[in-house]
Amino acid sequence: MAVLDALRDVRTGIISDPGPGAGAASRAAVALHEAFPGRFADEALVHWGAKDGRGIFDRAVAGAGEATADDCVFVGEDARERAFAREAGMRTAADPVFARAATQNRPVHRAWIELPDGRGLPELTTAVNDTEAVVVRRVSERLVLAMVTTRGTEALERAGFPVDLQELVDSGPMDDAERRASEKFISDLLARGEAVYEGEEPTPRTTHVVTSEDDGRLTVRRLRFR
Repeated sequence: MAVLDALRDVRTGIISDPGPGAGAASRAAVALHEAFPGRFADEALVHWGAKDGRGIFDRAVAGAGEATADDCVFVGEDARERAFAREAGMRTAADPVFARAATQNRPVHRAWIELPDGRGLPELTTAVNDTEAVVVRRVSERLVLAMVTTRGTEALERAGFPVDLQELVDSGPMDDAERRASEKFISDLLARGEAVYEGEEPTPRTTHVVTSEDDGRLTVRRLRFR
């Protein structure tokens, strides 16, 4: 509910498969309005049907009025459904926490998060709940797989949780906004003295190494945890 409250200035709708049966959509609509009274009131943005192709997403864009496909964001956990939405030209987010980032074209990465000595999952959960990050699963006593934006990464690092960014959640060509966000993250690491370029001598504060790729992109890898 807090995520929806944060998006009150954004038109929101539903794209959902109600299941088989002639009355399935009607029953789903009743359940939706009972669960979220006063929300999703714009019927033009409510679409019931199978998400097994781009068709339902094309219809959702058409129902959005003057908005273009690129103005629309589909939020869903299923990577296949997000791929269909992108075929229709929509932006996508794997979790409602990242909906605002998607509207601003900011990327979401998979990431490894370290649990430092003396701090566990409850402390990480508190930190995650205050920023753009979602825990996917705990893979060991000290390591958690998560999804996070660069803004979320900075917040978690400030809270004392080292973050090792990996690939984009919805991998694809990096657009200008994504490139700027990635470059800012790297620039901030360099400014704080926490990263060096490949071939340079690491310092005691160095946690990342920056590499200049053949195509001119800067990439970063975790050297060690603090």
